[in-house]
Amino acid sequence: MQNTDLTNHFLIAMPMLADPNFYHTVAYVCVHGEEGAMAIVVNRPLDVMLSDVLVHMNINPQQRQAKQTPIYHGGPIEPERGFVLHRPAGDWEAMIRVSPELGITTSRDILEAIAVNKGPEQVLVALGYAGWGAGQLEKEIADNAWLSTPADPDILFNTTPARRWQAAATQMGVDLTLLSTEAGHG
Repeated sequence: MQNTDLTNHFLIAMPMLADPNFYHTVAYVCVHGEEGAMAIVVNRPLDVMLSDVLVHMNINPQQRQAKQTPIYHGGPIEPERGFVLHRPAGDWEAMIRVSPELGITTSRDILEAIAVNKGPEQVLVALGYAGWGAGQLEKEIADNAWLSTPADPDILFNTTPARRWQAAATQMGVDLTLLSTEAGHG
């Protein structure tokens, strides 16, 4: 099987993927290598706002963005752990630079900066992540559970969550509504 690095790609759940954690999701791959992969689901907002999380962490949200920024269900692994996907990448304590313009950070310093309007211009904050062991994601892609395409920051930050799944597929020329929910193995 070809070993392709899917870092900075979208994973688009195929319509037949019935796992409730991933049904109709699009996930942003932050890390992919021989050891496995880590991604954040980017189209499942929770009923929680960033300001709620900041207050819980004893950080005073002093700007309006925090009150209007939803928290996302990033995946089933470590749902109590927070991740900030952001543009520009910047320089934060616990940051992984995913691409020249995007980073993912898990440290408190970025949240404190966001609270006082000194953080990155665009953020997506998630609780939890999706993870795959060595070769697991590649097998799921080969089994037609996922499509993959290079990530588009415009879809991440400027497309409504309800439209991200279809928008990511459309960028690669796929209309998910036309795909059968039956696997095509014969």
